[in-house]
Amino acid sequence: MQPLRTTFAETLGDEHDPTAGKHLVVVSNRQPYRHEFEGDDDEVVVDRPTGGLTAGLDPVMQSAGGTWVAWGDGGADPQVADADDCVAVPPEDPAYTLRRLWLDEETVDGYYYGYSNRGLWPLCHSALTKTRFSQEYWERYRTVNERFADAVAEQCSGDRPWVWFQDYHLALAPRHVRESGNEDAVLAHFWHIPWPGPDVYRSCPQREELLDGLLANDLFGVHIDRYRENFLDCVEEILPTAIVDRQRSVVHYEGGETRVRSFPMGVDADRIASGATSDEASAFWESFAADNRLDGSDRQVVLGVDRLDYAKGILERFDALEHLWANNPEWRGRFTYVQKGSETRTGIRDYREYQSRIGEAVDRLNDRFGTDDWQPVVALTEMLSEPALAGLYRNADVALVSSIRDGMNLVAKEYVAAQVDHDGVLVLSRHAGVHDDPVFAENALTTDPLDTCAFSDTIRTALTLSSADRSRRMRRLRRSVHENDLSAWMDSVFEAMEDIGEHRAGATPSPHSDTDG
Repeated sequence: MQPLRTTFAETLGDEHDPTAGKHLVVVSNRQPYRHEFEGDDDEVVVDRPTGGLTAGLDPVMQSAGGTWVAWGDGGADPQVADADDCVAVPPEDPAYTLRRLWLDEETVDGYYYGYSNRGLWPLCHSALTKTRFSQEYWERYRTVNERFADAVAEQCSGDRPWVWFQDYHLALAPRHVRESGNEDAVLAHFWHIPWPGPDVYRSCPQREELLDGLLANDLFGVHIDRYRENFLDCVEEILPTAIVDRQRSVVHYEGGETRVRSFPMGVDADRIASGATSDEASAFWESFAADNRLDGSDRQVVLGVDRLDYAKGILERFDALEHLWANNPEWRGRFTYVQKGSETRTGIRDYREYQSRIGEAVDRLNDRFGTDDWQPVVALTEMLSEPALAGLYRNADVALVSSIRDGMNLVAKEYVAAQVDHDGVLVLSRHAGVHDDPVFAENALTTDPLDTCAFSDTIRTALTLSSADRSRRMRRLRRSVHENDLSAWMDSVFEAMEDIGEHRAGATPSPHSDTDG
């Protein structure tokens, strides 16, 4: 796989690569490589990044060098790490350092399952009835953030190193890094989930401490302008000593300046499109279609691809499908709904119960509407390779993205990227961040998953769109997804970090960098 920073480098030349000559430190909860034991002889094998941010950043790190700091959660991770808890990656051609932190089960329960995913996750998704901010969780979260910060501080070297924090697991770490003596480091943070408005955010007991930690960054990024405005509103209301410059989207606080920017994240569109046309994708689809009586028929396929999370609106989707089949019997047998689901956070009761309810909904719809030659819902839980998933996307006539609240929702963009035949239809929740993109708002079919009747009607509309209308909409979506891909997203973040470094050095900032992304 080629490095993804081609957009910036090809446009401006390699000498303008913003990461050139920088010591880049990426900090995330999830690690890019995991070592596990396999087989009776405990052979050490490597799990590699297969998609999303870790897969996108890995080639950047291979090109730029530097260090990636993450939780070492693989069973064989300690065995391959050196005395400093580091391992060179990729294994076959080491190019950068992976610095691992070791977290015991009790710590993980409080920091990850507890504060991060029973506190911050539901808070940011406006699910206040599911939040639990216990003092024990908070103490674990704070301790782990300090440990991450200590590891980062150890890795900072050179003139103005760049440190890029990822997501809500690490809100306190930037302040600790800043106070550890790394005043010259350029610190950036990307928040991958929604940022709520102050009416929701004020429900967090540690609201001041979290904002204090994040405002130690020079750059704070979110997906869309709405979340950026929410963040500024929260700072203005909750931190009386902070000065918010709305015109420049900058916060002055504790002697520092934080630029707050929106960077809508993309996907590796070329890689997904290539996967969709691969032999592996074709072979998977042929087998899957044959197993589920989809080959050789004019029966359409409607697809949902989700982590089984309450924020994704999966049960609301089943309600809409049930309404459609119950009130429009002529649609029974004319399409099959495929739910590709991935279990997540099963250590949290809310998730276990939600996933159980999804299984019950699948059984209910199949029992109520199924016939000898038609199964209304196919639940696909097995892990799929990237090409196999791309093949599933490509062959789905309709994709349903029914988020109740979502930071961006990259499934919508992955589906579009795989639609190389331009004949699919995207049904998109207005509550997903990607819907704020005018191209998606205009060319997907918008729905509100909480309005069952309207959602049902939108699915029926998607199934009956003309081929010309499908092609017109999908071509526009695909053009946008390829122009605003994962590489372009990373370029925009790195350009903003470069501008901050130049500003500190007294150089003239580049004209394209101090923008909203």
